[in-house]
Amino acid sequence: MGFSSINWALVAPLIGIELILMIIAVVDLSKTTTQTNGPKWMWVLISLFFSIIGPILYFTIGRKHT
Repeated sequence: MGFSSINWALVAPLIGIELILMIIAVVDLSKTTTQTNGPKWMWVLISLFFSIIGPILYFTIGRKHT
Protein backbone atom coordinates (compact mmCIF):
# COMPACT_ATOMS: atom_id res chain seq x y z
CA MET A 1 0.00 0.00 0.00
CA GLY A 2 1.61 3.26 -1.10
CA PHE A 3 1.13 6.45 -3.01
CA SER A 4 0.85 4.55 -6.28
CA SER A 5 -2.44 2.95 -5.17
CA ILE A 6 -4.13 6.29 -4.44
CA ASN A 7 -6.65 7.48 -7.01
CA TRP A 8 -5.26 10.99 -7.50
CA ALA A 9 -8.13 11.98 -9.80
CA LEU A 10 -10.39 11.88 -6.73
CA VAL A 11 -7.94 13.17 -4.13
CA ALA A 12 -6.46 16.16 -6.01
CA PRO A 13 -9.72 18.18 -6.20
CA LEU A 14 -10.31 17.66 -2.48
CA ILE A 15 -6.83 18.91 -1.67
CA GLY A 16 -7.40 21.92 -3.91
CA ILE A 17 -10.74 22.74 -2.28
CA GLU A 18 -9.15 22.37 1.16
CA LEU A 19 -6.32 24.77 0.31
CA ILE A 20 -8.66 27.33 -1.25
CA LEU A 21 -10.96 27.27 1.79
CA MET A 22 -8.02 27.69 4.18
CA ILE A 23 -6.57 30.61 2.21
CA ILE A 24 -9.93 32.38 1.95
CA ALA A 25 -10.61 31.92 5.68
CA VAL A 26 -7.20 33.25 6.75
CA VAL A 27 -7.39 36.21 4.35
CA ASP A 28 -10.90 37.01 5.57
CA LEU A 29 -9.70 36.83 9.18
CA SER A 30 -6.80 39.16 8.45
CA LYS A 31 -9.00 41.74 6.70
CA THR A 32 -11.97 41.77 9.06
CA THR A 33 -12.23 44.63 11.50
CA THR A 34 -15.35 43.38 13.26
CA GLN A 35 -15.39 40.96 16.15
CA THR A 36 -15.56 37.24 15.62
CA ASN A 37 -17.17 34.63 17.85
CA GLY A 38 -13.96 33.94 19.74
CA PRO A 39 -10.43 35.25 19.31
CA LYS A 40 -9.07 35.58 15.78
CA TRP A 41 -5.94 33.53 16.58
CA MET A 42 -8.19 30.62 17.60
CA TRP A 43 -10.00 30.72 14.25
CA VAL A 44 -6.71 30.84 12.36
CA LEU A 45 -5.54 27.69 14.18
CA ILE A 46 -8.87 25.93 13.63
CA SER A 47 -8.85 26.86 9.93
CA LEU A 48 -5.30 25.61 9.42
CA PHE A 49 -5.32 22.43 11.48
CA PHE A 50 -8.81 21.04 10.90
CA SER A 51 -8.63 20.68 7.11
CA ILE A 52 -11.96 21.24 5.38
CA ILE A 53 -14.02 21.39 8.58
CA GLY A 54 -12.11 24.34 10.12
CA PRO A 55 -12.81 26.96 7.43
CA ILE A 56 -16.42 25.79 7.14
CA LEU A 57 -16.84 26.23 10.90
CA TYR A 58 -15.31 29.70 10.70
CA PHE A 59 -17.66 30.84 7.95
CA THR A 60 -20.75 29.33 9.60
CA ILE A 61 -20.26 30.10 13.31
CA GLY A 62 -17.04 32.11 13.63
CA ARG A 63 -18.02 35.25 11.78
CA LYS A 64 -20.47 37.63 13.40
CA HIS A 65 -23.09 38.34 10.77
CA THR A 66 -24.50 41.84 10.98
